Amino acid sequence: MTNYDFKVVLEPDAESGGYVVKCPSLPGCYSQGETIDEALANIKEAIELCLEDMKAHNERIPDPSKTLVGSVLVAA
Repeated sequence: MTNYDFKVVLEPDAESGGYVVKCPSLPGCYSQGETIDEALANIKEAIELCLEDMKAHNERIPDPSKTLVGSVLVAA
């Protein structure tokens, strides 16, 4: 079994008061939780399910090290 280190993005959910979390390397792979810890546990499970599905369909698993995270300063 191969281990992958996927980057995830957490954002506060204004509607629920919890957190929304997504995995940029796996489009469509997202989850949520009431706390940061719950959101991270939920996205881990979602990523595992996405990878399981990709393997079952002989799809290539993206290299998570290719995902870059940065910030951009914008004046508005």
